[in-house]
Amino acid sequence: MAENPAETPVVGVPTYCSQPPRTAPVLPPGASPDRERAILVGGAKWVNGTVLHYCFLNEPGAALDATQLDEIRRAFQEWKDVGIGLEFREVTRLSEAEVRISLRRGDGSWSYVGRDVLGIPPPQPTMRFGWSLTDTPHGKATARHEIGHTLGFAHEHQNPFAGIEWDEEKVYRSLGGPPNNWSREKTFHNILRKLSTNEVEGSTWDPLSVMEYPFPAGLIIRPEQYRTGIPDPVRISEQDRTYVRRWYPVIDAKPPELHPLQSVELGLVSGEQADFTIEPAETRTYEMGTFGSSDFVMALFEDIDGELRYHTGTDDSGTNGNGRLKAKLFQGRHYVLRARLYSIWGPGKAALMCW
Repeated sequence: MAENPAETPVVGVPTYCSQPPRTAPVLPPGASPDRERAILVGGAKWVNGTVLHYCFLNEPGAALDATQLDEIRRAFQEWKDVGIGLEFREVTRLSEAEVRISLRRGDGSWSYVGRDVLGIPPPQPTMRFGWSLTDTPHGKATARHEIGHTLGFAHEHQNPFAGIEWDEEKVYRSLGGPPNNWSREKTFHNILRKLSTNEVEGSTWDPLSVMEYPFPAGLIIRPEQYRTGIPDPVRISEQDRTYVRRWYPVIDAKPPELHPLQSVELGLVSGEQADFTIEPAETRTYEMGTFGSSDFVMALFEDIDGELRYHTGTDDSGTNGNGRLKAKLFQGRHYVLRARLYSIWGPGKAALMCW
């Protein structure tokens, strides 16, 4: 379907989502390849167990049609039903939403990747749907695709292991005309640009992924079996499911309690996470932090009416110091501290402490 309902779609040319630039992490000079790769691969991922709140923006030109909203809700639920530790909650207050969804027609479809949404201030959207999500299988797939970006997935056809050789001028001409009308710069960013091997997890291209674009015949030179094009992936693939469950495994056990002045050694490998409950014995300001030559992202959540709400967090990746959280905690309230490891880049083991 064309981005603008008034336009006539061009036969054989899909309407693609565009992708905002990623926020590049600051890496220390002379960082080892393993440390650099761990930060780049893990930087977009949420701390597992996070509750992502989403809301729909009521803005000029937005089509807040019930069928469109229900399709987006179903797409969130479909990702949840894969079996992951993230939760999704719809809210009505803009200030409570990490994910803000625009349905303004004619402005393309896109989403920021993973935790990059936290750097987008309200009332700006972090996700947009610029065409109908219910008229075609392509529309339904768009809802799953954009949520996949918010979970931390990149475009699959930009996987450096795909081995795609493009007929670049044909790609520029195809995407430069209706219904996309992209500039050469935008086409390069979204189609031709290959991600660094340091930015992707795994080494296998998945043309069935919902994060893959469909392509008409004539744009791909190699692999030869795709000269006739790539069909429209319309569902979350098995490989999508494998990776998202690996990033966000189901959390079903109650985490151990972290007591003040208690140091806990964390026997984690890159990408793994440790969770702790905190039950303050007194109301005061507490500090929590990691120790050792390691890169961590930490997040503190407070239990409010049975839901863990984000309280504060820190990301020390790419620095030579350790992350510290400082927060006033109240006696009788329940808190959960989650720490995901990027890498251990020096001698010794990583530890976590509250004081």
